[in-house]
Amino acid sequence: MRSATDPALLSRQLCPPNGVWRLVEVHDRLGSTNARAAEIGQPWSVVLSDHQTAGRGRLARAWEAPPRTSVALSAVVPAPDVGLGWVPLLAGLAVAEAIRSFTGLTAVLKWPNDVLLPSDDHRKVCGVLCEYRAALGAEPVSTPAGGRADRVVVGIGINQAQSRGQLPVETATSLVLAGARTQVATDTTGLVTAVLSRLAAAVTAWQSGDPGRERLRAAYRAHSVTIGADVALSLPGDRTVHGRALAVDDAGAVVVDSGAGPLAYPAGDVVHLRLG
Repeated sequence: MRSATDPALLSRQLCPPNGVWRLVEVHDRLGSTNARAAEIGQPWSVVLSDHQTAGRGRLARAWEAPPRTSVALSAVVPAPDVGLGWVPLLAGLAVAEAIRSFTGLTAVLKWPNDVLLPSDDHRKVCGVLCEYRAALGAEPVSTPAGGRADRVVVGIGINQAQSRGQLPVETATSLVLAGARTQVATDTTGLVTAVLSRLAAAVTAWQSGDPGRERLRAAYRAHSVTIGADVALSLPGDRTVHGRALAVDDAGAVVVDSGAGPLAYPAGDVVHLRLG
């Protein structure tokens, strides 16, 4: 179990003049950080909880961890005018880079934004859930279909110190299980600062246009273990596509050749991607 998050220290490190975040809200216990962040609604706000009791991932899957064993945070960022579908990928990239710089562990990405740790057999240490909102208080949607969102709520869950028995599935891991020193892995304030600093830098660089966008695309592709791998795509309607992942294109879609030529699949059209 880790120590409690220090809200005053986080605010000093993340808010002006040291960072762009405007509000840092820390809870001992909260149902859903995404729901609370959506209530706040203002870009550059972040909500953390030492224990999240009603967290959820993609497809409304429940996500819960024992108290003070993981990071549960949700950040509100302004939606870019171009490339809205890249925001979830940039969030995954920010986490992967932060884990490597802060803990020394190599972290890689499974499209679109699962963060895996090769030191523990490529098990998953982090998931990301993004919700797009067209206006303050509007209902969330899983993809930005039908128009431009004004803001994106980026939910991030990182397993820090769970034992194998505390994880929900065999394919999950924690920073400690993957080999990070316990003192480092459980330094929530330091880890969150690293993640949010990189997320802010990525969103800002993306908004600035090229060459920032191309640099971020290249960084994401360099971290990807999906490109070049055999994959199975689960699609709506109980359909499955098997093939080779050739690329992640400039729109953030995974390009798969199932034998009939390459096709691009946006994240919003894919239920699940499995490697191998």
